[in-house]
Amino acid sequence: MTMISLAVRLRSRAHFSLKRNVNGKNGIIGTAARRRNQARQRIGILTASFFAVFLVIGARLVQYGLVKPLETASINDRVSAVASRPDIVDRNGELLATDLNMVSLYAEPRKTVDADEVVEKLATVIPNLDWRDMHRKLQSDSAFQWLRRQLSPQQQADILALGIPGIGFRPEKRRFYPGGPTAAHILGHVNVDNQGLAGMERYIDQEGLADLRAAGMTSETPLEPIRLSIDLRIQNIVREAIARAMSAYQAEAAGAVVLDVETGEVLAMASGA
Repeated sequence: MTMISLAVRLRSRAHFSLKRNVNGKNGIIGTAARRRNQARQRIGILTASFFAVFLVIGARLVQYGLVKPLETASINDRVSAVASRPDIVDRNGELLATDLNMVSLYAEPRKTVDADEVVEKLATVIPNLDWRDMHRKLQSDSAFQWLRRQLSPQQQADILALGIPGIGFRPEKRRFYPGGPTAAHILGHVNVDNQGLAGMERYIDQEGLADLRAAGMTSETPLEPIRLSIDLRIQNIVREAIARAMSAYQAEAAGAVVLDVETGEVLAMASGA
């Protein structure tokens, strides 16, 4: 009986020990599995995060590649070539208005090193330079500033020889009227950007030149001249006659128009005050 009881105890202990070992192994295996799952989750989260970051960076790069920055666009728009205006001639082909090639000086303040030095050097080339205004422009936070409009080619060469960083030149047109005031009230005038403000110059813009510019058609190809019915020779005679009449009669104002009776064309038109 004693032997049987001892055998039962030994068997029970062996069974309990085996069960405990099995449970311990299962616990170790379960813990390792949980750790592997957690590691996989962390790796998945990190991978997704990196992918999202690179996706955002890639999208921004594509955006910068396709969309021109506003600041750069504004500079390029300002520095692009200016379209020529058509010449204006009288009925005989005599030149009344034409464009001259000029250059204008601009600065990129963020690229200038020493504003005082820049102003001092430019003053040796540009007469009547406003030091305070020039200094203010060079120290501004803007990306583009006009310094002086419509300089001569010689002034451009002299400024280039100074070797000033952060400045540049834009080719521009300056309207020139060979006859001076002879037909000024007929021709009108333009502003510094070569846009018509009055007279025939404004009429030309209203008839489509301004629309072509707005559409970006700024070709340097010369346009066909605008031929007027005015005869410059008759125009000069009428102006002189008006001046003499005003002087003789001490008139406050006078005016005259010469028409072609067959066609109704205006051959001359002048006034004085």
